[in-house]
Amino acid sequence: MDIAEDVDAIGRIEVVPMILEVICRTTGMGFAAVARVTEDRWVACAVRDEIAFGLAPGDELAVGTTICDEIRKSGQAVVIDHVSEDPEFRGHPTPAQYGFQSYISQPIFRDGIFFGTLCAIDPKPAQLKNPQVMGMFKLFADLIAQHMDTQDRLAKSEAALLSERQAAELREQFIAVLGHDLRNPLASIQAGGRLLARTPLDARAVTLVGAMQASVNRMAGLIDNVMDFARARLGGGFEIERRSDPGLQEAIQQAVDELRLAHPDRVILADLDLSEPVAADRARVAQLTSNLLANALRHGEDGAPVSVRARVAGGRFELSVANQGPPIPPERQSMLFRPFERAEHHHGQQGLGLGLYIAAEIARAHGGTLGVASDATETRFTFAMPLS
Repeated sequence: MDIAEDVDAIGRIEVVPMILEVICRTTGMGFAAVARVTEDRWVACAVRDEIAFGLAPGDELAVGTTICDEIRKSGQAVVIDHVSEDPEFRGHPTPAQYGFQSYISQPIFRDGIFFGTLCAIDPKPAQLKNPQVMGMFKLFADLIAQHMDTQDRLAKSEAALLSERQAAELREQFIAVLGHDLRNPLASIQAGGRLLARTPLDARAVTLVGAMQASVNRMAGLIDNVMDFARARLGGGFEIERRSDPGLQEAIQQAVDELRLAHPDRVILADLDLSEPVAADRARVAQLTSNLLANALRHGEDGAPVSVRARVAGGRFELSVANQGPPIPPERQSMLFRPFERAEHHHGQQGLGLGLYIAAEIARAHGGTLGVASDATETRFTFAMPLS
C-alpha cells in the first residue's frame, strides 16, 4: 500500500476542502481532517486548522496515541461532546495529550475495507451527539470514498485508453514491417529467381531455382496470412467489397491452376459451374479457395485426388474442397478455425495454422459460413453464403 498515493488522491478531490469547512462551520470546531489510518501509521491527507493544532497534509501522528486506531479496530464512529464529562473517555490519555475536549471521528470504508477517518477536534466542548451532525459525518465519509472510487475508475479508463493507443501504434508498425520490410526483399528474391530461370542452366541449377521459387512463394503466402491475421484480430476484421462479378469463376480457376503448378505430382479436379453472377469479393474468394486447397493438399492422401467444386443453387453460392485421408476427430473439428491450430495427424507438416482461420473470416465477412464434414470417405470444407 502506498500512503503517499492515498494522500495525493485525497488532495485531488476538489470537494474535500469544502467538506472540512462545512464541518467546522456547522459544529463550531476548529480542526477537521481526513486521515489515512493503518495498523502502524496515521497520516493527515487533508486538513483545516483554525486552532493552530500544527498538522499539515502528509504529517503523521503516532497511531497508537490516536482514537482513530481504536476506530480502525472497531469500525465504529466515536463521538465525544465533552471529554471531562464523558465516562468512557475522561480518563483516556489521547485527549490529554492533544488538548481537546470535543471529538468526532467517522470511519471511511472503500469496498468494505477500512481506509481512514473523517475527524474533527476542538479544545472546547461541542454539541455533537445528535442525528444531524452524526448523519452529516457519515454522508461526507461516504462521499469521500465514492470520489476515490471514481478517481480509480477514471485512472483505469485512461490507462486502458493509453493501452489502446499504444496497441494501435504497434499494430500499424507490425503491419508496416510485414508489408514493407519483409515483402520488398522477398519481391527482389522472386524477381532474381525469374531472371535466373531465363538463363541457360544445367539440370541441377534448374532444380535449385525451382526450389527457391517454391520457397519464396510459400514465404509470400505466410506473410499474406500473417497480415490478414493482424488486420482481422487487431484491426477490426476483414474488409471486403461484394459486387456482382462475372469473373468469379475465373478467379477460382486461377487459384486452382496456381496450386496445380506448385504441386505437379498431385491431381486436382475442378468442377466449377456458376450459372449466374455472384456478389462477392473475387480476390478474397480466390484466397479462401487457395487456403482450403492448400490445406487439402497438405493433409490429404498423397496419391488421392483433391476436388474443388463451386455451384449456385437455391439462392446460395457454395464452394467446397474435398480430400481423402484419415478423418478429423469430431473433438478437433470445432478447433480447426482457430488461429494457430494445425491438424496433428500429419507430422512434419509446416505452416502457421492460419489458413483455415483466415478462410473462415473471409466467409464471415461475406455473411456466410465455413463448415467441415469428415469421415472415412472424405474430408470436405464447404463455404456457403446467400446470394443477396
